[in-house]
Formats: sequence, structure tokens, C-alpha cells
Amino acid sequence: MADAAYEVGFPSERAEQAFANVLAKIAPKDRQRVLEALHALGAHPRGFGKSFKFLRGALPVFGHVAQYRLRVGDWRIFYDVDDPRRKVVLLAIRRRNERTYD
Repeated sequence: MADAAYEVGFPSERAEQAFANVLAKIAPKDRQRVLEALHALGAHPRGFGKSFKFLRGALPVFGHVAQYRLRVGDWRIFYDVDDPRRKVVLLAIRRRNERTYD
């Protein structure tokens, strides 16, 4: 029996707005890749391969701790997975640089 898809959402309106603001500034080609990756998170929240990573250290974002990172080109998407509620909680999207994990 296949697992049902996870809902992909945000922990708060503030987090959603911050995510949308960054997404609006991304080049259209990269934005499309990010949106496709976000859609795929619902089916495979823990993913596989080099693009997905379980974060060993705590990365607090909007009162939550990001447990996972998804790499999409130069962009990093930080999120958590709430298994009991079957929800992927999107926390932040950041361009990869020396401050990404601060």
C-alpha cells in the first residue's frame, strides 16, 4: 500500500510571506526549479541523493527547528516533517553563501 502524500505548508503567515518575498526575487528559471522541488516534497519529504540532507545541528527558523535541507541549484530550502499530521513545514529559502546556515 502506497503512503498518502504529505501536505506542504508553512508554520505561520509570517513564514509564508518571508518565503514568498524571497521566491519573488529569484530568476524565473530558478524559481520554476524551486517550485517543482517544493511540489515533489509532498510525495517524498525525506528524499534521497545529494540534494537532500538531514541537518545534524539545530537551525532555528520562525520558532521551529529545520531538520532537513533541500538543495536546488544555488538555493537551499529548509524544512521540517511532521509525520503525525503528514505535513512538510517549509521554514526558509536561502541562497547558498557563507551565512546560509547562520
